[in-house]
Amino acid sequence: MRDYIIRRILQVIPTLIIASVLIFAVIELAPGDPAAMMLGFEATNDQVEALRVDMGLDRPVIVRYFDWIWQTTKLDFGTSYINQKEVAGLIVEAFPKTLQLALSALIIAIIIGFTLGMISAVNRNKWIDNFLTSTSSLFLAVPNFWLGIMLILLFSVSLGWLPASGTGQIAGENWFLNFKYMALPVASLMFGQIAVFTRYMRSSMIDVLSTDYIRTARAKGLVERMVLAKHALRNALIPVVTIIGIQFARLLAGEVVIESMFAYTGLGRLVVNSILNRDYPVIQASLLFVVVLFIVVNFIVDISYGSFDPRIRLARKET
Repeated sequence: MRDYIIRRILQVIPTLIIASVLIFAVIELAPGDPAAMMLGFEATNDQVEALRVDMGLDRPVIVRYFDWIWQTTKLDFGTSYINQKEVAGLIVEAFPKTLQLALSALIIAIIIGFTLGMISAVNRNKWIDNFLTSTSSLFLAVPNFWLGIMLILLFSVSLGWLPASGTGQIAGENWFLNFKYMALPVASLMFGQIAVFTRYMRSSMIDVLSTDYIRTARAKGLVERMVLAKHALRNALIPVVTIIGIQFARLLAGEVVIESMFAYTGLGRLVVNSILNRDYPVIQASLLFVVVLFIVVNFIVDISYGSFDPRIRLARKET
């Protein structure tokens, strides 16, 4: 297992290098001059050029790239062009709110999606299976931003039950009020995840329920609940674990639209505002941070396989 972990860590290095090159190249090719954006339209060319020199934008691209990589290895992401704050501090301040939103949507989606997937698999080809399959297909086709708009119109505009924007994290406000601010963004994110988990759990459970050891367990007279919980569910989770990791990483990276729509001050909204203001250090650091999150989540998922299937641990030892 130790050798396998070391190999996986070594495989991460080329991925990070390629990602850093792509991120830096995309930012460099983006239109607009951050120096001109900061000074405004009334600034003279000499003033813009002087600020470019002060910001280091006059240096060759390759020099700036390696300087950025060197500073990044020391966890120094520079200073924001717009508010002159440390980029690392901005990310540390915004990410917990994004993580809170993603975890809430993921946990609810796992609980509901796994339950519906098991119900659908046990009742394969019956009316409830057809209903759940059709419903999950519908939610997969619905964009989360459209769903968010509909939820705002219903629960904020028409009924007035929930706030349409903000985070509610203000001194003196209780946890329930903060939860109300999270309700609509979480709902916008979780319905698509519920559909994904329902379909994958259904498919995995159907495969497991048709195996010989499940038929043997039933032939021994075990209670159906015990067969499903002890024998079927554990083995059905093995392929689904991959989907959990992928969907969690996508939630963390894909909250840009939802956070902007609900004015939720997380990492996604920070990236959007930075793109609009040509705040390159914040954009670069945020995108690289998201890439690292993807890699870390996938790494954890890969290592966790062994806890669900001992055969995976044995195969790694043999290799």
